[in-house]
Amino acid sequence: MNTATLSKDRIRTIMKEKGIHTQTELAEKMGITKNQLSVILSPKYEPIKSSVGTLCDILGASLEEILDKNKDDVKHDDELRSLFPDETIDISTVKALKKYNVVELFAGAGGLALGMKKAGLNSVGLVEIDKDCCNTLRNNNSKWNIIEDDIVEVAKNGIRKYIGNVNVDVLSGGYPCQAFSYAGKKHGLDDVRGTMFYYYAKILSELMPSMFLVENVRGLISHDSGKTLETMISVFKSIGYNVKYKLMCAVNYGVAQKRERVSIIGIRNDIHNVQYMYPKPFDYIPTLRDALKKVPDSMGTKYPAKKKAVLDLVPPGGCWRSLPEEIAKEYMGVSYYSGGGRTGMARRISWDEPSLTLTCSPAQKQTERCHPDETRPFKVREYARIQSFPDSWKFSGTISSQYKQIGNAVPVEFAKAIGLSIVNTLNQIESQK
Repeated sequence: MNTATLSKDRIRTIMKEKGIHTQTELAEKMGITKNQLSVILSPKYEPIKSSVGTLCDILGASLEEILDKNKDDVKHDDELRSLFPDETIDISTVKALKKYNVVELFAGAGGLALGMKKAGLNSVGLVEIDKDCCNTLRNNNSKWNIIEDDIVEVAKNGIRKYIGNVNVDVLSGGYPCQAFSYAGKKHGLDDVRGTMFYYYAKILSELMPSMFLVENVRGLISHDSGKTLETMISVFKSIGYNVKYKLMCAVNYGVAQKRERVSIIGIRNDIHNVQYMYPKPFDYIPTLRDALKKVPDSMGTKYPAKKKAVLDLVPPGGCWRSLPEEIAKEYMGVSYYSGGGRTGMARRISWDEPSLTLTCSPAQKQTERCHPDETRPFKVREYARIQSFPDSWKFSGTISSQYKQIGNAVPVEFAKAIGLSIVNTLNQIESQK
């Protein structure tokens, strides 16, 4: 394998776009010293290291974007750039030219499916194993084909057994992020057996739709020093797709939440003279006040008395740093001495800001999301509003199950924006027929 070096010029360009003005500031955001950053940027440095993964996370850039490349790599990049230009698309005027069909794996409570539906995509199959999630899907759309089964069995039997011979334009879904074994591997489909990614890729290879979408956590970029994402892209290429990925934030697409996700887009490599462009960020950033206006009352969990007494001391927009030092030390424990950010701990959200990323459990210590006025976690319908679910979308199961379903979901309006950007490319494909 050729040795790759980081491109300082590309890194400076991305730093400027992100409003990061100096290497000292960048090092602080990465949680390392300036000297350590200088080593990373050295021409002799081999960039497949965890710190480089952190660098990618901070810049919101892929490793490929900041590498110096040889002529063959540049030629390949030029080909990809014709398919995936840097420009974004204004999705406000995009409408489907026909009914495009989508199959979704790991469907959860339907955030991605509902967003895709709002974008004009027609679901022909939703694969999910969780009973409560399946009931949520059925109760909200009786016409959907809910495939309540283990993805392992679905892949083994073949997805066509469940959906018939209907044409499929898009495969979508978000599988768990898992490490692979790399020794002596060529990064083909057989090399990732036993992972949830394998079953997504296997079903992709069976259907071979025009496009696919993978939605995943931001940590995928740096997971296992970038090797996990690199392997996924290699497998997708081996199946027959050109691939692009981008770190996106839901707050830029009408969602009152600073939720960052990696969106991987693939276009089948026999499709030419089309372009995929990610959706252009909206001109406004919604706040919690926007999201929770006239929200209906609902069930919710409570903080234990001891935690409530601590959070009573935190003002809107504040966190553990707002606490008296001795109380902060006791509450944080060893985390108090580790320094860094950790602004999600003992966090009370302000009305005039977007929420931080919602989690599966609203009261857990590391990621408190306290109501601005009342010392309590957000209630179920508030949680759903922040994830941009409509009030009519009902969740099945216990309160803890409902929180989990909502916290795991793709925000509906975010999914709609990505869906419309996919429709834009499918329209191009359709226009060539």
